[in-house]
Amino acid sequence: MVNNAGIIRDNMIWKMPVGDFDQVVQINLKGTWLMCREAAKLMKEQNSGRIVNIASRAWLGNPGQSNYSASKAGVISLTRVLALELGKYNVLVNAIAPGLIDTPLTQKLEKDVLEKLILSQPTRSMGQPSDVANAVSFLVSESTHFITGQVLYVDGGKSIGAGI
Repeated sequence: MVNNAGIIRDNMIWKMPVGDFDQVVQINLKGTWLMCREAAKLMKEQNSGRIVNIASRAWLGNPGQSNYSASKAGVISLTRVLALELGKYNVLVNAIAPGLIDTPLTQKLEKDVLEKLILSQPTRSMGQPSDVANAVSFLVSESTHFITGQVLYVDGGKSIGAGI
């Protein structure tokens, strides 16, 4: 199972409506938890499975994203806990933390904002959806029988602190 749903409602904390915080946490974290709970029941019973949670490099922190960053940090912690709980049932649980990916959402950014984000990347480029898909394919493959509880960054090196 791949959990890939999420929303953003960016704002500085002093401007952020409580409803925007709640909605982001509800969808990004609780939605992931609910799906994992149901998958865990089935995978535990069949004694096998793979769960990949899509988090975000933003779990490390981004200004104006206290809700989003917190929700994705929760997804990382959830992933780690489930790896501990489900490992003895041959269920592997990992997370992918994408960075700046060329999606309809990033294509809506102002050109100067997007250029600034790209220039802050060590690779000076954006990732493609296929980069994330390839990481998912790797983590759900049979060749990864000993990888669980991990976070795989697909972020052009941004997670190492470059450009922050």
